[in-house]
Amino acid sequence: MSQATKRKHVVKEVLEDFVTPTENQQIVKVIGTRGNNLHETITAQGETFLVSMPTKFRKNIWIKRGDYVIVDPIEEGEKVKAEISFILYKDHIQHLQKQQLWPEGFTEKSSQDKTSHKRQEEPEEKEEDEGSDSEDDESDLFVNTNRCNYQYSESEEDDSEEEEEEEQQQGGRRTEGGS
Repeated sequence: MSQATKRKHVVKEVLEDFVTPTENQQIVKVIGTRGNNLHETITAQGETFLVSMPTKFRKNIWIKRGDYVIVDPIEEGEKVKAEISFILYKDHIQHLQKQQLWPEGFTEKSSQDKTSHKRQEEPEEKEEDEGSDSEDDESDLFVNTNRCNYQYSESEEDDSEEEEEEEQQQGGRRTEGGS
């Protein structure tokens, strides 16, 4: 099987299959990467440990901090105590919540995070709605959280335009006077 075909099947399996954890599997949240296909995770009870990414997911599926995964325990592991068996996306999480298989420790945290996050966003949205036209609505654009957000006011732009006009007029006077 070629590399592209393998990747296609792995991605299709992860995105389309809805898996429920078995008795010995558990759902954990990724809290960081440690390199060499190892990820630090936390359980709903607060226990942290390392999990490994199996070969079939490497270079095909990426996970990041805050993602949820289903893991199989490794009995002989000291530091690495589990291996990732399935990666959960939004649809998978909703499916597990409907079946009431989602750990309560993650439900409470995520609902609290959402309500506090909404409270923080509401004042900003009101301010944006007052001063923006329907054409200038950029709420659906991707926001890069790794960059600083700068607030520009129109008064600064107006001042700089006036200064440029004054400099152009003064430059024109200099050339007239110099000839």
